[in-house]
Amino acid sequence: MNIERIRAAATRLAGHARQTPLLGSPFLDEIAGRRVLVKAECLQHTGSFKYRGGRAAVSALGSEVRARGVLAFSSGNHAQGVALAAREMGVPCVIIMPMDAPALKIANTRALGAEVILYDRAGGESREALGEAVRTERGMTLIKPYDEPEVIAGQGTTGLEIAAQAATMGIRAAEVLACCGGGGLTSGIAMALEADAPEMRVRPVEPEGFDDVARSLKSGQIESNEGPAKGLCDAILTPAPGEITFPIMQRLCAPGIVVSDDECLRAMALAWGRLKLVVEPGGAAALAGALFHNDSFEGDTVIATISGGNVDADVFQTALTRFGTLV
Repeated sequence: MNIERIRAAATRLAGHARQTPLLGSPFLDEIAGRRVLVKAECLQHTGSFKYRGGRAAVSALGSEVRARGVLAFSSGNHAQGVALAAREMGVPCVIIMPMDAPALKIANTRALGAEVILYDRAGGESREALGEAVRTERGMTLIKPYDEPEVIAGQGTTGLEIAAQAATMGIRAAEVLACCGGGGLTSGIAMALEADAPEMRVRPVEPEGFDDVARSLKSGQIESNEGPAKGLCDAILTPAPGEITFPIMQRLCAPGIVVSDDECLRAMALAWGRLKLVVEPGGAAALAGALFHNDSFEGDTVIATISGGNVDADVFQTALTRFGTLV
């Protein structure tokens, strides 16, 4: 991984990925006690930053390899990003998804033209075994959700945009919070900012019970989560940081921040009330960190990525019912 790969991905994404806005609200600044800006990747194609990595990875394949098709494992956002990229380029696509993934994400992935194979995650069925069978039979290329150089490069284009947009606002130094699962977005942004905004410091944000990156950064080695990857913040629940992403985060990132499910739900309600954004729980983790962990920061500006907005209606209603009166 290097900055040249991220810049090459940005060139391939030009005219395809949206340049999402950097938004602010004085009401959010008041809660946080400092300036808070939000990188609204929930407005990206397919409703999450994952389109960037999906398109970057599919477009980097040679024509013969691409023609055989692509394969991905995902609970939803990576699935949709790869599915849309494959459809745009006329590439066959198979996505292996847990049957307990949010219904909206399964439906959207199918609507984008991908063949969806469901597996019993709770029952211990192996997605890797299913994927290997499909790959062997059809000759498809596996696109990993985070531990894949071209995917990281695509996600890193978010960081290039943050640096450029912040510069137009006169901002050079800031804490940049990234919703973090396996670390593709976090490591990509960190590499981009190292090159284009070296005074900015990236910090991963994870939900309680799934803080493997925070613990790994603290211990200096890859730590794993125990138990099934099932929880409110489904988009960022991973077993451990990646073998490619962790060394990048270890070199470039400040300590991680851990947020509660209630903080994520409240951040969803605030994003809706103050920014008019629909945000999913995992996509709200960084904003929750920015708003409710004030003592974790030293500077006067925090930039939080809202990584996705693909939320089922009942979960969104829960956030507004429980915390909408606090907006």
